[in-house]
Amino acid sequence: MPDLKLTLACGDYEITRPLTDGTIKAEGIEFIPDTRYQARDRHWAMAKHQAYDICEFNAPAYFMARDRGFAWTALPVFAHRRFRHGFIFVNPKSGIREPKDLIGKRVGGTNFQPAGNVFMRGVLEEEYGVPHDSITWFTERGEDIDFEPHKGLRIERIKEGQNLDDMLLNGDLDARLEPEYPSAFLAGDPRCVQLFQDPKPVETDYYKRTGIFPIMHVTVVKQEIVDKNPWVVGSLMTAFEKAKDIAMKRVANPRVNPLAFWAHAWFEQQRLMGPDPWKYGLGPENRKTLDKAIEYTRMQGLISRTWSCDELFSV
Repeated sequence: MPDLKLTLACGDYEITRPLTDGTIKAEGIEFIPDTRYQARDRHWAMAKHQAYDICEFNAPAYFMARDRGFAWTALPVFAHRRFRHGFIFVNPKSGIREPKDLIGKRVGGTNFQPAGNVFMRGVLEEEYGVPHDSITWFTERGEDIDFEPHKGLRIERIKEGQNLDDMLLNGDLDARLEPEYPSAFLAGDPRCVQLFQDPKPVETDYYKRTGIFPIMHVTVVKQEIVDKNPWVVGSLMTAFEKAKDIAMKRVANPRVNPLAFWAHAWFEQQRLMGPDPWKYGLGPENRKTLDKAIEYTRMQGLISRTWSCDELFSV
């Protein structure tokens, strides 16, 4: 029987590259890989056009898709995880010095649904007393999954010709919550600084208190593929695990990374988070993290009910 040919869209990451470059083969499957696009374009293509058989995809947007009847399932394979306290940027002239100062302010972002934004809004609400609907949100583009903001949630689209960088720098916005670093911040502009000016100890404390290493992306699979070929789930999980094992062994070698203090960071991660904080599957730690992401997605009015991990994932 010939191998099942499946398109696979994901980032060009160390933990997935052995699959996309052919080093690791999934039993019974031939991948047609696509690593060309940034996350926003990949997610848009999957959400709007069902563009891939297997796709690294925004976790809260996946919950939204399932809530709206999309014929997808997901593997508990998490190619992208990131702490998010360092992704709130403010103009110091706005007077924002601590999270509660965000209440009543104008905060920009690419769109409302990026996984990092959903998660950090949840953290702001739960841990810092900043309700997500106490802020007016300004977005530059449409949403991957259509939704109707709940009563009291204010989302405004910026005007044609405006851009978020200029709006923060000139005071039209007070802050930004972003999945990536804004160009003004990377350029060192003093009008765009992190709210948590030294986010690492804040994020370390968060992890020590909660045990949560936020999951940004899941791995979506079209349901029809799993229905017709149930064996695909096991084959894919094994292949993704093998690819991650190769990557972890590779990056443990400090010569691989052109960073002076790479080994210190590697050992620090192990001491804090154990030998594999990027673990796949639905073990207790990942269930806790996913449950929190689902809770925040529901809190912000993006899904109609609290889904369980067992409903959302195939293992």
